[in-house]
Amino acid sequence: MKKRLILITIVAGALMIGLLSLDQDGHNHPQQSLSTIIGPAHAEAAEQKYTCGMHPMIITDEPGLCPICNMDLTPLKTQTGGADVKTTGERKIKYWAAPMDPTYIRDEPGKSPMGMDLVPVYEDESASGSIISIDPVTSQNMGVRMALVTRKDLSRTVRTVGLVGYEEPKQFSVNSKIDGWVERLYVNETGQFVKKGSALLEIYSPALVSAQEEFLLARNNSLSLAKSPFPSIADGAKRLLDSSRRRLKLWDISNRQIDRLEKNGEVAKTLTLYAPYDGVVTMKMVREGQFIKSGVELLMLSDISKVWVFADIYEYEIPLVKVGQKALIHLPYVGSEPIESVVSYIYPFIEPKTRTVKARFDIDNPDFNLKPDMYVNVRLETAPVVNALSIPSEAVLYSGEKQTVFVALGDGKFEPRLVKTGLQSDAGDIEIVQGLLEGEHVVTSAQFMLDSESKLREAIQKMLNPEPPPAAEHSHAGHDMSRQEDDMSDLFADEDESEQESIDDLFEDDEK
Repeated sequence: MKKRLILITIVAGALMIGLLSLDQDGHNHPQQSLSTIIGPAHAEAAEQKYTCGMHPMIITDEPGLCPICNMDLTPLKTQTGGADVKTTGERKIKYWAAPMDPTYIRDEPGKSPMGMDLVPVYEDESASGSIISIDPVTSQNMGVRMALVTRKDLSRTVRTVGLVGYEEPKQFSVNSKIDGWVERLYVNETGQFVKKGSALLEIYSPALVSAQEEFLLARNNSLSLAKSPFPSIADGAKRLLDSSRRRLKLWDISNRQIDRLEKNGEVAKTLTLYAPYDGVVTMKMVREGQFIKSGVELLMLSDISKVWVFADIYEYEIPLVKVGQKALIHLPYVGSEPIESVVSYIYPFIEPKTRTVKARFDIDNPDFNLKPDMYVNVRLETAPVVNALSIPSEAVLYSGEKQTVFVALGDGKFEPRLVKTGLQSDAGDIEIVQGLLEGEHVVTSAQFMLDSESKLREAIQKMLNPEPPPAAEHSHAGHDMSRQEDDMSDLFADEDESEQESIDDLFEDDEK
């Protein structure tokens, strides 16, 4: 008897479920919508959303309290995206954009750099985000300012530091080609100015004494054999004299000393080395009385009547610097006049420690105001960008690799637009390579609040109005759903038959 009551209860529950799932036509709808059950009025009420003013990610279907801050939820406006409802009439095209690059826009149809057709962007659409609407009073309280997109010439000055150096072709090394002792040192100070031809030091060398004696013997022999009846003997004596003279010259003995030796016939104990060039003694490695070896550097002479200035150019500024560009060299002296110069050479390698490229300036230094190893300030005038589309630099928002500006559409509407920028001038303007059209207005202040509002509204719009899947997916989903319903109906049919058989058997057992 208990089994029979249980079975009757099960059957009654199944019948109630079946009645609820059947409509007036007797068709089965297992996934009936909420509006069908609760009625149209309740469905319209369910469309109203509520959110928290402090936590906009909280969105509910009915009023109540925020689960985070316990504040009252407020109704969410239907036009969250900030754009007007699209009308069914003719829509006005705002500009044409590349489908793969939203920064490439034109005011007429055409082709993108990738060869694709430009697509129209209408006034009620945005290619980079959600268009937002702000009340004029709110805009004024936020301090929203705007600037016009115009064309102008942009120029930039590269400011860097320079180091004064020696003119490398005018640096000379003084050394001796023979071994000996320094008997007298005429230049005995570092930094001393030396004129070409002035005496540097006197050196005593046994090899030089022997060379002088050999020269005198060759001279006497040549004089005695000059009147020989045999021309070959006279020529041989003359060649020997020329060889002895050349030997003294190769040891840096001047012609004046050789002529005096040939005229007087007296062998000098010491011979003098003379300065081959004008310059300043920048290094002295010899002392009076010191024994020196051949080839060892004794003095370093540098001519500083003309110097080189090496300016450090950072890697991102390399494309702006060209040979021949004008520059001003400012000395560290107070009240000093800047020196005008031009870039004479740009070195083809980067300094590994400073990560800079050296740009060289050749500067005349007759008064020696520029001292080697002195730091100077360099102001390099780069080539201007002519007729460039420009806006104030503060209008650009930088977020990683993206650069965004907000375009004022009028009537309190603002559109976020991705752009590509170029040269930034000294006056505070920045070049717009792609993304804007001449004559548009961009926001120059309070962009951060506009950016956060645009992203927030775009996210809420995506949550409230999710994009439907493609048509192909719809067809496949409908086919799969119908197939699943058939399978479910077959499954319940099998279960109903087996259940009916089990009930019949049960009643038969009870009757027995």
